[in-house]
Amino acid sequence: MDTLLKTLAEPKRCEIVRLVWSEEKAAADIAAHFPSVTRSAISQHLGVLRRSGLIKERREGTRRLYSVDHQEVARLRAFLDSFWTDGLERLRDLAESKEPMKGMT
Repeated sequence: MDTLLKTLAEPKRCEIVRLVWSEEKAAADIAAHFPSVTRSAISQHLGVLRRSGLIKERREGTRRLYSVDHQEVARLRAFLDSFWTDGLERLRDLAESKEPMKGMT
């Protein structure tokens, strides 16, 4: 999980994930979305995302196409949801352990 979280800590990588969330895109199309960033830098970001498992790469001739690996994102979401669920359970337990406040019953 640490690798996934560190990977998404970079704003450009988050934006790349958003770009390929619902449809596969070519590396050139992804790079075109970032006019002030070199293609080499975008290629490096894509490599980090691919190695972390957040995106998948498919080759079609000379083109490289990228899409989100929704299973890996679901795994990350389950991990993050556990913090929320655990926090809510602790809050519920705390609330249930206290006596009702006077005048509130």
